[in-house]
Amino acid sequence: MNVTPLLRSLPLFEGLSEEDLVALAARLDRREYAAGEMIVTRGEAGTSMYFIESGDVNIHLPGEGSARISLKDNGPGEFFGEVALLDGGPRTASALATTPTVLLELQREILERYLEQHPRAAMAVLKSMGQSMRRTISLLDSRAAKNVDAEFDRSLSWSERLADSVAELNGSWKFILFLILLTLGWCLGNSAFGMKPILDPYPYQFFNLALAILVALQGPLIVMSQNRQSKKDRARADTDYQVNLKNEVNIETLLRELGEFRNETKGRLDGLEGRGSTSG
Repeated sequence: MNVTPLLRSLPLFEGLSEEDLVALAARLDRREYAAGEMIVTRGEAGTSMYFIESGDVNIHLPGEGSARISLKDNGPGEFFGEVALLDGGPRTASALATTPTVLLELQREILERYLEQHPRAAMAVLKSMGQSMRRTISLLDSRAAKNVDAEFDRSLSWSERLADSVAELNGSWKFILFLILLTLGWCLGNSAFGMKPILDPYPYQFFNLALAILVALQGPLIVMSQNRQSKKDRARADTDYQVNLKNEVNIETLLRELGEFRNETKGRLDGLEGRGSTSG
């Protein structure tokens, strides 16, 4: 099969002449994998990268037991395995064929020679690596459960904490009882039964002025606290959305793994039936 059109469609080989594409295609090795077969395993030495000619490949991080952290599902026309191939280190993730897959394998020395001759192609590789790292960081960040209220409260300044404390106090019976007792005490203290001379005689203009200033200050502080509560509610709603989205992704992963298990089981049963009919 001619794989030159596949190579031409990859951004990695953009600008390559037709002769170079044909020469490079001749150096690729075709590998076939059954559904459920592991292609590469995290931690092993990486000596080649792969281009997907047909089929689907799941890039993932191994988890405990049968669980795994899915990073990306690659399809025809995409490639993987370039990270370990470039730095000479071990594989950073595992790759599993989720359907019958045909891959084109490119060895390390061939890629090095190609990048030396075509330096611009290295940018395409770096771009792919950067996108992969962003997806991984975003995925790992979304998997960590967060307490929205605690995160929000830690970001408050002292003035915002003061406003919240004032708003909380104003909405309590403590403040109401304190204001009633203060009013009664002030009225009795500035009456005929109280102190001499009277500091604020009836109709208690100084006390009314103090109450007016208190009300004027309370209004903006309460509004500030309400605005922050609205922001906190929006943060909670966004977190709920992220949790629901993560649950959908996990459900899709479970369905995909069930499909892989069904395909693998069907393949084994077909193999057993084939051997039984042959022996019969």
